[in-house]
Amino acid sequence: MKCNVAVLGASCNPERYSYKAVKMLSEDDYSVFPVHPSEKPIDDIRCYPSLNAIQEPLDTITVYLSEKNSISLVDEIIESNPRRVILNPGAENNELKRQCESAGIQVQEACTLVLVKTGQF
Repeated sequence: MKCNVAVLGASCNPERYSYKAVKMLSEDDYSVFPVHPSEKPIDDIRCYPSLNAIQEPLDTITVYLSEKNSISLVDEIIESNPRRVILNPGAENNELKRQCESAGIQVQEACTLVLVKTGQF
């Protein structure tokens, strides 16, 4: 297994990029932790109601939430102490970025799907 990755804003809808990220990361041998308060398992991968519910250390949190929906999760993201946070297109959040960087967490504004496909993840 490669590193542990939380997908914040995971979806069971195959049309959503967060669903595609869960699938692609899983198929590329990452340990994937989908996070959504009301989702069911995604293709037999357990979905967690929050980052706090994940008992494994996280290397990366990839964010698929709008600024409006992610701003209340800044403390939880920082408490998870990932090495990096990826803000996917549409998930840009300057305050989240600022606070993560202040906490020593690397922030990348990039598309997880492109990073995985091109071997840059």
